[in-house]
Amino acid sequence: MIGIADVLQARERIAAGAHVTPLLSSRLLGEAAGGRVFLKAESLQRTGSFKFRGALNAVRSLDAARLRRGVTTYSSGNHAQALALAAKLGGCRAVVFMPEDAPRIKVEATRGYGAEVRFAGTTSADRKAAAEAGASSEGLVIVPPFDHPSVVAGQGTAGLEIAEQAPDVDLVLVPAGGGGLIAGVALALQEARPRALIYAVEPRSADCLRRALAAGDPVTIEPPQTIADGLKPLRVGDLPFAILRERVAASLLVDDAEIVRAVRFLALRARLVVEPSGAVGVAALLSGKLPLEGRTAVVVLSGGNIEPALLARVLAEPAADA
Repeated sequence: MIGIADVLQARERIAAGAHVTPLLSSRLLGEAAGGRVFLKAESLQRTGSFKFRGALNAVRSLDAARLRRGVTTYSSGNHAQALALAAKLGGCRAVVFMPEDAPRIKVEATRGYGAEVRFAGTTSADRKAAAEAGASSEGLVIVPPFDHPSVVAGQGTAGLEIAEQAPDVDLVLVPAGGGGLIAGVALALQEARPRALIYAVEPRSADCLRRALAAGDPVTIEPPQTIADGLKPLRVGDLPFAILRERVAASLLVDDAEIVRAVRFLALRARLVVEPSGAVGVAALLSGKLPLEGRTAVVVLSGGNIEPALLARVLAEPAADA
């Protein structure tokens, strides 16, 4: 288990590398949801997602001997890019295992940061097994995408910023896949803003956290089919779940049509490019999953790495916007 001291230490480690991302108000979204709404734009973080916080903290936690060995991970894209840049800044080798159907924009960006990309199947289990085998045979240090103390602590720095930027926050909506981001945010806010309620938001077909909360332990789900490619782990991480089991008010589920509507809303009304995984919190508010009833909410926009062709299709759809 980790604590607030680890999150505070992570903020010191990454201060010279990661951005403090802006908190933006959204009048239209607030009117639709019945309260005040602010958007935590992690889509504007370096590498285009919150993942850079955890990856940079993890790499900067390594001693010189392990840095020389190089690092590896398994990722659908955002953690891949984040670790690639963190490794580049740390002067070490990075080998990343990605799914065969990973978005091209994420593959190209990962290579652009200097990492070697290898493809392994289409599920998180496929790429995790390949990364573990590669680490064993080549002596690489694994930096998991979410189930790792330094990664979770790094993601928690976003929670510290929310507490400082929105001192009157009542509710925080966070995308949930493997659980690293929401666990870090929940850990930070429990200390800084203990009255704030934390809500997970998951794709309806990828609800591994909701099922884990119901069962009392992480459970493995079938490979999900969802447009939110960054929220498709088959199982919530053990460390994130240990943090979340007592800290999450509920998990809200959204379907792909609601996610598409949110991506469109953010692009056209908030002028923010957000990938489907990053837009699930907005989808929950637009679809009435959590009426605010006059309260103040912060919605974490976890990433902005959307395929240009997908964004073009979303914007071309004749959909009604809130």
